[in-house]
Amino acid sequence: MGRQDLENAVLPSSPPTTDERSFVFAQVIQGTVTDRDALKQALDRWMNELAPDSIGWLGSTGGVTEDGKFILLARFSSEEEAMRNSSRPEQDAWWAETSKLFDGEPVFKNSTAVDSDIGGDPDQAGFVQFVIGKTSDVDRAREVMRQDPIQKWAELRPDLIGTVTAIHAGGEMTTAAYFTSEQEAREGEKKEMPPELMKGMEEMNALMVGEPDYFDLKEPWLNSPEA
Repeated sequence: MGRQDLENAVLPSSPPTTDERSFVFAQVIQGTVTDRDALKQALDRWMNELAPDSIGWLGSTGGVTEDGKFILLARFSSEEEAMRNSSRPEQDAWWAETSKLFDGEPVFKNSTAVDSDIGGDPDQAGFVQFVIGKTSDVDRAREVMRQDPIQKWAELRPDLIGTVTAIHAGGEMTTAAYFTSEQEAREGEKKEMPPELMKGMEEMNALMVGEPDYFDLKEPWLNSPEA
């Protein structure tokens, strides 16, 4: 499926914190589910009943892979508002029911080191790939990502709408890459990378610890307050 090439399109292209869609807090939830439709219904209910009065919520990206792995990245304007939202009684009641849909306990990872680079509307993505990895040097990794020439990435990969990267404790990284479609993403990964982009990619690879995990969402669940 060309995972290495898709990684090349994901990891180095998530820098500017000055982007108009930037935010300062993200929460990533991972788990295993056996009933995808039931979980989708639960999230739809959250959108209809809880989202209108949510506190600081800017949007979320999630879904379930073909082998039943769930992942969701929720974006908030601040950690304080995210915690206030979490403490709402209706939120607590909703999660008490929704958590029963998971096989085992889901994992939560928070981040106040969030970088976004969005060239279009991520809510229009037809395919989203999450990459979960770890870096040996957080500061240098973020510096390298910020130095990448974003215009060149747009020229090379028009299928890539944008990326969001959240850095967690211990150097773990969660990157969500938004593509126009899976077919166009697979075609785009075959393109030859120019030297200026290859240089940054090689340094990013050198900073990574071990092999990353991939979550391909062929039917992503994309939600925002405007949806």
